[in-house]
Formats: sequence, structure tokens, C-alpha cells
Amino acid sequence: VIGTSSTAEAAELDWAKFLGQQDLVWKRLPTDWWQGPFLGDGLLGSMVYKEPGKNQIRFTTQHSMVQDYRPEFGSACGVCRLPVGHLTLEPAGTISKVDWRLDLYNAELTGTVTTSKGTLTLKAFVHDQTFVANVTATSGETVKWTFHEEKAISPKSASESAPSGYVENPAPVKKTNQVTQDLVAGGQTSTAYRKSGNSFYLTVAHTHPDGAAEAQALARVTKADEATLRTAHRTWWNAYFRKSFLSIPDQRLQSFHWAQLYKIAAGTRADAPVMATCGPWLEKTGWPAVWWNLNVQLEYWLIHGSNHLELDAISTTLRDNTDNLIKNVRPEYQSDSAGVGRSTDRRTIKGSYVQRPGDSGSGEVGNLAWTLHNAWLSYRHTMDDDLLRNTIFPLLRRTTNYYLHFLKKTDDGKLHLPQTLSPEYGLAPDANYDLALLRWSLQTLLQTEPDDPLASKWQQTLKDLTPYPVDKNGFMIGAGVPYAKSHRHYSHLLMVYPLYLVTPDTDANRTLIEKSVRYWHSLTGAHRGYSYTGAASMFAVLGNGNEALNYLMKFFDTSTTYPVTENTMYKEGSPVVETPLSASQSIHDMLCQSWGGVIRVFPAVPDKWADAALDNFLTQGAFLLSAVRRGGKTLWAKVTSQQGQPCAVKHGISGDIEVSTPAGAPVSWHATADG
Repeated sequence: VIGTSSTAEAAELDWAKFLGQQDLVWKRLPTDWWQGPFLGDGLLGSMVYKEPGKNQIRFTTQHSMVQDYRPEFGSACGVCRLPVGHLTLEPAGTISKVDWRLDLYNAELTGTVTTSKGTLTLKAFVHDQTFVANVTATSGETVKWTFHEEKAISPKSASESAPSGYVENPAPVKKTNQVTQDLVAGGQTSTAYRKSGNSFYLTVAHTHPDGAAEAQALARVTKADEATLRTAHRTWWNAYFRKSFLSIPDQRLQSFHWAQLYKIAAGTRADAPVMATCGPWLEKTGWPAVWWNLNVQLEYWLIHGSNHLELDAISTTLRDNTDNLIKNVRPEYQSDSAGVGRSTDRRTIKGSYVQRPGDSGSGEVGNLAWTLHNAWLSYRHTMDDDLLRNTIFPLLRRTTNYYLHFLKKTDDGKLHLPQTLSPEYGLAPDANYDLALLRWSLQTLLQTEPDDPLASKWQQTLKDLTPYPVDKNGFMIGAGVPYAKSHRHYSHLLMVYPLYLVTPDTDANRTLIEKSVRYWHSLTGAHRGYSYTGAASMFAVLGNGNEALNYLMKFFDTSTTYPVTENTMYKEGSPVVETPLSASQSIHDMLCQSWGGVIRVFPAVPDKWADAALDNFLTQGAFLLSAVRRGGKTLWAKVTSQQGQPCAVKHGISGDIEVSTPAGAPVSWHATADG
């Protein structure tokens, strides 16, 4: 415990009461997906809103495993997510109002539907791939549920014709209380449902290549019991929320943050598929697959500080699909390389090779390296050596080898990359996107295995690699390609964030970072929600909490193009789940940073946040941080080591400090630098 008082102890929180203050509440019937409540367990997802054109309430029933398996037709059609269907709750009277609450602590939708004939009282949740609803009727109301299967075709079909040679999946087979959809490529999806008293159950199963889904769904729905499922459901969610705590004096942002913690656990689990652009809540979309050039990375940053590595589907996806990642590069590189394209299915399969640097229209080469950075963050927050040695290192060695095949030394004595695609700006040689990821990869490989047979080559490559292209406005897109048009993506700034390769440790670096970020936002027109969350986190790197908050709040300004939606989701025409989750990471970055081997306590707190608190916030080095700030001053911090790593803390406490065990015994410590 570091601070002016070594005896401070946090009182036991009334979690149900506290989280009840963060709940999302509806007083009118939502009319679209971006307004309504959402439920999920990482596999089965449901969004709740008015059935278009009807006096009914829609409960979507979509599943993150359900996809096609024809990679020859690409990610938009051949290996895309496929729709399952939706339920409708059909009251007898005309709906006049609703009074709904998304109970975060119990992950349950509760409330009433008032109609011209009476009232429906509703409770609904999703657990173990089973949707459970209990609806009771009063007065002249009745309870009627109907399942509507949806055509097993790409959600992009509304805006784009199927490729030549594509054959539609067959019509589903309907039985009493069950619908089964076979696929041309093998496998099937089956939805089974039943009503028992006031309880309604629906489950979805998906198998490939076998046709076992029908039996699985039937068995699961037959044994479903509301009381048993609710007990298991609440036990999981109550324990989930108690793993960490964060409080800030902005009630809207605080509620938003807790809603994101709910959302990510509803959307993903370590043993579930990595989230596609919609999460499990599939709607009509132009992006019905997994996107690896920003979306996946932003989706999962939140899990680290919040101490929720049980949600890390990225690391398990990389571990379980290494063979596919190797096959994603051309055969002549498969002996030592691996990669992933812009978009694939949940197994990292698309049906086309990752393009080579220098090819005409060459694609994004660094996407797998950036994804591995997420897995590396999971390693750094847990110090799980198995994750580092058996998943990250072998793949990072391969992604680095892929770059090494194409580096060329020129007359300046430096190694250069031919043109690659900087997401989503355009082509450039020595693209900063790739140079930053290659530098981080080489450094990480050397830190992990300095005696590797390739270590001397990695060291020499680091020494000879060309510097980042920079001009009077800051970091360029690449050599000869300035940042000259508005750009939503911060692909050219990864060395600042999230890689922390260029940090404000010198006046020159600080000036370069700030100039680059401000110029990125000075050219307007193409910025989107994550442009603002990214800038917020970069100003947090600079320790400028006021600017960080200013940029973050642009995402909540309804006059901004593409702000957060009413239910904390996000859309750019199509739904995309990553940006609100990255906004919570921006809040994290203001309250705690732990890059470079230093835990920074309240490093970029805005002036408006005079009070703040963290408890069991997970940092790199596998430390748990608790800290309290009041009246603009940090009072104390508690750091708990879980893996015995070296501990350096920039505590932010003014004046003399005391350092002790929680029991008050003195601890040996020394100052390594100012603060």
C-alpha cells in the first residue's frame, strides 16, 4: 500500500445496488436493433425491438458459430456468418408503452409491456446457448410466441449479388417446434423451442461437417429448466462483475463503461468464436465476417485492465487455428511464415492468400502481427508462459519471417519494405503500419528468446530497419506518401498507440506525437467513432486528460458523424461492435497505464474527474492495482503481485509517501526516478 494512509480499506460494495444505478432503461418500445436491449452468452445472441410494421416484439436469435463453409466465394458470401431467425412475442392488444430494465448484475431483461387489453410482465436471459423467457399476462392479454426462420444466405445479399457459380443453401426443414437448416458445404444449424407454463425456451445448435445439430438442439431444449438455468446464469454473472471495479464522477460515462463490460461478456468467451463485426447479434451488414485490420483488436482491449481474461477468444482462436494461418500464405512461404487477410471466418479462413509486399494492389501484411499484440497483452497481464511459448512466439516468428522475405537493403544502408496497404488509406512503400508492427515483433522475439537461431538476424534487422517516414506534419502513411486526406483509421500511428514504441519520454517525441495526432484530426470528413476513441487514448499517452476527454466525448456527441447509438452499440451503416468497447479502453487509459514496465496510477485524469477509484485493475506484469483519488489528488494505491515480477509504480502522490504491507509492516523500496 502506497500513500498517506497505510490502513485504508475499501468497504464491501453492494454490487446489486451499485450496478442497478448503471442499468439501461427503456420507457418506449425500441424500433430497431441499435435502440433495443441485448442478451447473449458469447454464442447465442438476442436483440429486442419492435417487429417492423407489426404490433409485435422481435427477439432475434442469432449464433456466433453459424456460418457457411465455401471459401472459394470469399468472406462476404462463402464463409460469412449466416442468419438463424427471430422470435416474435405477439400480444392481443395494441402496444402502448414498455417499462424495461436491462439488469446488468444479473444479465437479465425485466419489465412490462402495456397494451390496450392488459399487461405482459417479462423476464428474459440467455445461458448455455438457450434463450429463456418468462412472460405472464394480466386482464385480457395473452402470451403468444412464434419462431421465424431466416434464409441461410449472406447478410450482404441485400446489397450485393452472389458470385458466379454460387448455389443457395437448401430450404430449411420444419418439424413441430424445430427448424433444421442443412448446408451445401455440409453441416447444419438447428433451432429447437418449447413452451412450458409461462416459460419459453429456445436453443440453437450448429455443427460442421457432420449433421448432429438437430439432435443437439432437441436434447438441450428438452432438458432446459428455468430455475436451474437462472441459478447458473446469475452465479456466473455476479462473480464476473466482482472481479474488478471502476468509478468516475461522470455518471453517463460510468454507466456506459459498465454496459460495455456487460456487452463484451455477452458477446464473447475464451471458448467461443472470436467476435465478428456484429458480435453474436447478426443483423443486415456489409461486413458479415471477422475483420482483422482493426475490428478484432479494438474489440478485446477492454478485457485486460478489467481483469477478464476468461473472455480472450483471440488467443484461443490463434492457438486453435495455427494450421489455417500458415495456409493463408502462398505455398512457397508456408515452411516458415503465416498471416491473415483483412477478413475471414471464425477459423481465420477466407479462400485467398495473404498478398505479398510489392504485389500490384498488395494487401495488408501486418494484420496477424497486430492480432498477436493483443495475445501478447494477455500474456503480459497474466505472465502465462504457456501462452507466450506455445501460441504467441511460434506465430510471431512466422509473421516476422514473412516480412523478412521482402526486406531489401538499398544504397542508404537501410532495410526497406516494398509497397503494402496501410489500412485503410492506400499503398505505400515503408508503410508506417508495417514498420511499427515489424519493430514491435522483432523486439518481442528477442525479449522472448534471445538465443533463438534467428536472433542475430532479428538484431541486425532492427539495427538496419529504415526509420519511420516523417514530414512537417508528423508521421506519414509511408515513404513518399504523406497523410493528405481525411482518414478514419490510425494505422500510420500504431507506433504511438497501442504499441508504445514512440513515447513522450523526450521533448522531441512528445512534440512529434502531439503534432501527428492533431494533424490526423485536422483533415476532416472521414473520421468515425474509433477515430475519436483512438485520439483519446493517444492524448492519454501524453498525460493530457483534458484533451483525452474532449476527444472521447466526440463519440457521445449526436452532432458528430457516427456517434454511439442509444443502446451503446455503434453503426457505420452496418452494425460494428468494436468502437464502444474501445471507448471503455480510452477510459482505462486515463486511469491506469502499464506499458514500458511501469504502472502509472491515474496518469491522465481530466480536471472534471476530481474523484476516481479502481479496485483489482489488472496491469502488465500481472499486478492488481487498487487506488483512490479525491479532490484531484491520489490518496493511496495498493499493488498486489500475482507472479513476482519487478514492480515499478509511478504513483502520482505529491509529498512524502509511506510504503507498507496492507497490515502496516514497512516495505523496502527506493525511488527509481521522479515520482
